[in-house]
Amino acid sequence: VQLQASGGGLVQVGGSLRLSCVASGRTSVYYGMGWFRQAPGKDREFVTAISWNGRSTHYADYALGRFTISRDNLENTVTLQMNSLKPEDTAIYYCAARPFLLASRRVDEYEYWGQGTQVTVSS
Repeated sequence: VQLQASGGGLVQVGGSLRLSCVASGRTSVYYGMGWFRQAPGKDREFVTAISWNGRSTHYADYALGRFTISRDNLENTVTLQMNSLKPEDTAIYYCAARPFLLASRRVDEYEYWGQGTQVTVSS
């Protein structure tokens, strides 16, 4: 499975970005998907995740009410809508997939990773 993330960029405080992750290769709809981020000098951290059918989602506390994850299994795409962005949201954002129906908050439970897309929020 190959994952391609896109949609990052430079945005001002309070702005929005929409990240997309397209899966290709030996894809399956029966994969839990997640978004993680990593700021310079920090560990990779959980942002949000979604189950294979989209009925179950999980969010980090800082993402609640600002970020929304969704998926389109026909298009093999997972989307992260980010609103009300803050400077502390600046990081490289990674999408990830795990061959299980449910999502996970744990970095080590994902088997496939995209290359990351840079998000920079300027104040």
